[in-house]
Amino acid sequence: MIITTGVAYPLLVTAIGQTVLPSQSNGSQVILNGKVVGSELIAQSFDSPKFFHPRNSTDSGSGVDPDIAPDSAISQIHAISSVTGIPVNALKTLVDLDIARNKETNALVFAPDYVNVLNLNIELVKQYPEVYSQEISAKGGT
Repeated sequence: MIITTGVAYPLLVTAIGQTVLPSQSNGSQVILNGKVVGSELIAQSFDSPKFFHPRNSTDSGSGVDPDIAPDSAISQIHAISSVTGIPVNALKTLVDLDIARNKETNALVFAPDYVNVLNLNIELVKQYPEVYSQEISAKGGT
């Protein structure tokens, strides 16, 4: 029984997961400039006011929810725009694109609208590297 439940079953489940859902099995890692900077499945904190921020842990049942409601993202746009100089319309477009990408990922019908904070912040860094150069260098190239 120990061999079946302690060795064979975990190996079988791992092999199936790696074959069927490799990204999820490996933690849905997000890579920027060749380095892992987080996971799409777990919220990361962002200290800089230049970034979108996840929900407070008291607002999320688990405290690690990586997604926020569109209204929460939209409410942060003006503050981010004033700190970064990125136009409000550009930030709104990035939020809308993230919502659309998430709907597409969930077959358009299975999930409510949401914004993945890490993906949105990664997109900001990619599109506005000059604005985020200090944050990138502070993280050692990430």
